[in-house]
Amino acid sequence: MTPPDWLAQGVSLLRPGAKAARPRTTMERLKATLRHDEEAMSPRMLRQSLKDLQAIVDPLVSEVEGGRRAQAMMDWYAGASTPQRRDLWLLMSERFVADPEHVKEAQAQFAAAVGTPDEAAAEVLYRRATVSPRRRLLQRFSANPEGVRFLVDMRAEFQPQLKTDKRLLALDVEMEYMFSTWFDVGFLELQRITWDSPASLVEKLIKYEAVHDIRSWSDVKNRLDSDRRCYGFFHPRLPQEPLIFVEVALMNEIATSITPLLDESAAPADLDKATTAIFYSISNTQTGLKGVSFGDSLIKHVVETLKHEFPRLKTFATLSPIPGLRAWLSKNAPAELLKAWERADELPDGAPERRALMGWAARYLGDELKDGRPLDPVARFHLGNGACVERLNWAADPSAKGARQSFGLMVNYLYDLKRLDKHRALLAQGKIPIAKAVRELYL
Repeated sequence: MTPPDWLAQGVSLLRPGAKAARPRTTMERLKATLRHDEEAMSPRMLRQSLKDLQAIVDPLVSEVEGGRRAQAMMDWYAGASTPQRRDLWLLMSERFVADPEHVKEAQAQFAAAVGTPDEAAAEVLYRRATVSPRRRLLQRFSANPEGVRFLVDMRAEFQPQLKTDKRLLALDVEMEYMFSTWFDVGFLELQRITWDSPASLVEKLIKYEAVHDIRSWSDVKNRLDSDRRCYGFFHPRLPQEPLIFVEVALMNEIATSITPLLDESAAPADLDKATTAIFYSISNTQTGLKGVSFGDSLIKHVVETLKHEFPRLKTFATLSPIPGLRAWLSKNAPAELLKAWERADELPDGAPERRALMGWAARYLGDELKDGRPLDPVARFHLGNGACVERLNWAADPSAKGARQSFGLMVNYLYDLKRLDKHRALLAQGKIPIAKAVRELYL
C-alpha cells in the first residue's frame, strides 16, 4: 500500500459512519510491536502472558511445578482488569488448539483403517490428535484447591461476550465439555437445606432464588420448615455452594396457585397425610456451569428421598411459571385480545377473553416447538425430563413478574413415574405429552 493509499484509508475512518477495522487476532498481535487503542495488553505483554500459559502445560515440568505456575497465573488474574482478562481468554481460546497437520494425518490414517483390524487403534490415535492443549491447561488449573472455582467464575465472566465475539467460543465449548465431566452426577451430593443450615448457605438461597423472590428471613424460614423441603446438589470442590436447588411443598392435592405456597401465615399440612409433592421452584446458581445439566438427576434423587421419608406420597408435580408465553402471544395473538389480557385479573369466569387466553396458552405449551424441542424454557426442562403438561391455572401468580411473563397463568407438569420414558419417547418424535383437559382448551 503506497503512502497516499494508507493516508486516505486513515482519513476515511474519521468520517461519520466509517467502518471500524476488525479486531486483530492474537496471532497478529503477537507478531506486532505496538498495540491498538482497543487492546488491553501490548504485544510484549501478550507474548509474556502466552509464555506463562505455555509454561503451565510444559511437558517437562512436574504436576507440582505446573500447579505452582497455575497459581501464579490465578494470582495475576485476580488483580487484572476486565480487558486484560479478556486478552487472556483470547489467548486460551485461539493459541491452545490441536495441531491441524497432526489431526489431518491421524484422520487420514483412521479413514484408511476403517474396516480393518487396525481400525480401533487408528481411532484412538485420531481421538488423541484432536485433543487440544487447552484441555491440559484447564486440568492444570483444576488441580489447584481453588482451581475449579476459578474456572467456573472465569466462564461466567465471559458469557456475556460470546454473542459479540465468537473468538471465545472454542474456550467456552472446551470448558463446558470439561465441566460436564467434572460435575457428573456421580460426583455430586444431594443435601437437604434447612433453617438450621449455616447462615451463609441460607443466604445463598436468597441470592440465587430465580423463580419466586424471597422477601425476608421469615419468608425463607417458611420455605425450609414444617411441610416444606429444600434440596440442593453440591460438589466437593465447591463446598457450601449449591449448584442447583429445588423447593418442595408437601400437600394433599396438586397446587393451583403460588399464593398459598408463599403465605407465611398459612397452616402447615399434616405430613402424615401428605400425598402430593409440589416442586414450585428450581434454581440454577452458577452461570459458569451453563449447559451442564443437573435438573433431571436432581428431581429423580429428590423423588426417591421423599418417597423413602413419606411412603404415602403418590403424586409428584410442579407449579411452574410460563416465562415465554407473553412474548409469544405478543407476536401471534390479535391486538384486541392482548389489550384485554392487560386486565386479565379483572376478567370474570365466563369472559370469552379469558377462555381465549387459556386456549392460546394451551396451544403454546402443547404445540410450539423449536428445533424439535418445546419453545418455552421451563417446559423444555420438565418435558425433557419425562413430565407431561397436566393443567393450566388461571391467575395462579398475581405478582408483577407473573403478569409480565404470562398474564398470571401457571402450569402443572406431572411426573408420572411409570410414564417418564414413554413421554420422552413422544417428545423425541416431536409430540408434546399433554393431558386431555389441557388439549380440550385449544380454540
